[in-house]
Amino acid sequence: MAKIYISLGTNIEPELHLQAGLLDLQQHFGHLSLSRVFESESVGFKGTNFLNMVACADTDMSIEDVVATFKMIEQANGRIRGEKKFSPRSLDIDLLLYNDEITRQPVELPRGEILFNAFVLWPLAELAPDVLHPVVGLSYQTLWQQYDKQQQHLWPVPFTFSPQLRCTSV
Repeated sequence: MAKIYISLGTNIEPELHLQAGLLDLQQHFGHLSLSRVFESESVGFKGTNFLNMVACADTDMSIEDVVATFKMIEQANGRIRGEKKFSPRSLDIDLLLYNDEITRQPVELPRGEILFNAFVLWPLAELAPDVLHPVVGLSYQTLWQQYDKQQQHLWPVPFTFSPQLRCTSV
């Protein structure tokens, strides 16, 4: 059984797509543990603010199957493949960690943006404060404490999760 950490982000009908994405993840992975929801300014382009969070689940799926499942969920929620890298998103789901795997294929693990994007690191540090980054060897809480918080602006926002969602929240 692998423990996976999942980043979710959206700035197109964000409440709708975040709820739908979480319910779809629950269908495929069962119980989810969730960070708080954060609002952040768009990074890399001028656009509306994003809602971001991190979820954790356990799975018997391979990395390849997990990533394929995420792509299927994104597509079901209106994600169009081939969009510019920095553009609005109905739903963006990324695999951040798969146990302590370090790999480049089929995806980069641990995901590089953990160390550079506040909208990934802060919710991950909330959800897994004592877990060590498998490359740099520091806990996510320590990485967040050391992060230059002037780089990107984000803030926790109230969010009411669907009553259909069986989860544990921070």
